[in-house]
Amino acid sequence: MYAITCLRPGGPENLTWAEVPTPEPAPGEVRIKVVAAGVNRADMLQRTGNYPPPPGISDVIGLEVSGTIDKLGEGVTTHSVGDKVVAMLGGGGYAEYVVCPAGQAVPPPPGVDLVSAAAVIEVAATVVSNMDMVGLKAGDVFLAHGGAGGIGSFAIQYGKALGCTVATTAGSAEKLAYCKGLGADIAIDYHDEWWDALRVATNDHGADVILDLLGAGYLESNIDVLAPDGRLVIIGMQQGTKGEINIAKMLGKRASVWATSIRQRPVAQKVSITQATAAKVWPMIADGRIKLAPETRFAMRDARLAHEQLMSGDNIGKIILVV
Repeated sequence: MYAITCLRPGGPENLTWAEVPTPEPAPGEVRIKVVAAGVNRADMLQRTGNYPPPPGISDVIGLEVSGTIDKLGEGVTTHSVGDKVVAMLGGGGYAEYVVCPAGQAVPPPPGVDLVSAAAVIEVAATVVSNMDMVGLKAGDVFLAHGGAGGIGSFAIQYGKALGCTVATTAGSAEKLAYCKGLGADIAIDYHDEWWDALRVATNDHGADVILDLLGAGYLESNIDVLAPDGRLVIIGMQQGTKGEINIAKMLGKRASVWATSIRQRPVAQKVSITQATAAKVWPMIADGRIKLAPETRFAMRDARLAHEQLMSGDNIGKIILVV
């Protein structure tokens, strides 16, 4: 088979479409003939050598795919050859074939074509699992940074579906308008002093829950705008990995900081997250409460161009690689 290989850690120019061995499913796994793969910011981190796959997982980049099952591992009875699926992966997605535990492959959302479906499971699972963990609920002020990206586009709509007041940040008038169109109640340009704007917009309440992809660069400001009993969930490190926390401020607010990743979890947890995500989110997509983000599609062999597009900061929604 062919897959995108990374010759060395570094820029997009190191991504190459090359022939590699076709994987075989182990007991309890399925092999998927890939139709499309979603592109995520974690893929860029892996490309630069900063987000290696877990032990035993393919070093091919790619955390989500859509396709058809073409081979079953020993003991798999939940799927059949020819089933259409989307899958959340530990890695290996930028390829013509990929293997994964059977429980991490689920039917695509009803009414969604298989290419578009490739860009749903990773963002949905990330948002849903983390918001379940911190108990996001109706009436909360929910701040989702990066509202025009894949995670943010989903998080805005999910927060509204739960009955939250949703705030978000984005970097241009076009992106702010897009976020408002998704249902964001408060949309703030992150080039400005967004923390002050959020306080004003919430009458000094702040945010009950914050979903942050930036990491260290936003740590202090995020804690500043947390409401009493607020929860900060960090899922990315685009602006660094180390920061300082004012413990006195945390104690005064009874605040909590969570830092989580799905990729490093045990298989049983990833299966549970995948199944719960499909059960919760697919009905929301079917009835229109959540709409898919805009797509930019590239041929998989042109993964370099896809990464350049994501790095540019101009992209809205999700990028998809099509085999």
